[in-house]
Amino acid sequence: MAGIFTPTNQKRLTNVAVVRLKKGGKRFEIACYPNKVTSWRSKVETDINEVLQTNMVFMNVSKGQMAKSDDLKAAFGTDDQKEICLQILSKGELQVSEKERSANIESSFRDIATVVADKCINPDTNRPYPVTLIERTLKDIHFSVKPNKNSKQQALEAIKLLMASGNIKIQRAQMRLKVHVPAKDGKKVREKIRKLASKIEEDAFDDDLHMVFLVDPGAFREVSNVVSTDSKGKGSVEVVNLKTVKDDEEKIE
Repeated sequence: MAGIFTPTNQKRLTNVAVVRLKKGGKRFEIACYPNKVTSWRSKVETDINEVLQTNMVFMNVSKGQMAKSDDLKAAFGTDDQKEICLQILSKGELQVSEKERSANIESSFRDIATVVADKCINPDTNRPYPVTLIERTLKDIHFSVKPNKNSKQQALEAIKLLMASGNIKIQRAQMRLKVHVPAKDGKKVREKIRKLASKIEEDAFDDDLHMVFLVDPGAFREVSNVVSTDSKGKGSVEVVNLKTVKDDEEKIE
């Protein structure tokens, strides 16, 4: 009986995440370890050997069909397989099953709701909402997850949509800041801080200006710039609490 011939341009791999890129009229694929492609793209994983199962480029990973050198040169201008793998990893489309895609979206949705619950409060009670209520309300307003954006970015978008919808009363939890500015520049800084702050808790002007106040997290950079610019770098801004909730409970991001 004749022996079984295995073509040298075939290499079968199992349990892989496939990234595909169409270029020059042909399809090229690389084989990666599951869950590593996203980590690489978000710079959580930096070791390429932890991402690529092999430095070889395929025409079809599932069939083990390797890409031909001539096709690689025509499409990429080189046949350096590792360099091409990096291009495909960067620009290609991660192939996932419908079941896996649904699971990823569900997980991202939960992460987004968790971030929203952590950053926001009910303004009537000054307490955070349960994550389950945030999830339900996001579904009510038909919020959809965007796979190409991270959870924090989408959470900020979700907060804006929730505020605009009116389905629940919600606002960003306030930061508590402490500002110290030399007397010479204190008056000018004080006027600007009063316009930015949602609540002034301490406002003392002895030899220098001392203020403690609550402010929306989105205004932190502006407060910092006001103090730094108007005091010519001699003033200071201290974060007392990243998030204030009822009964002085605090959650640090």
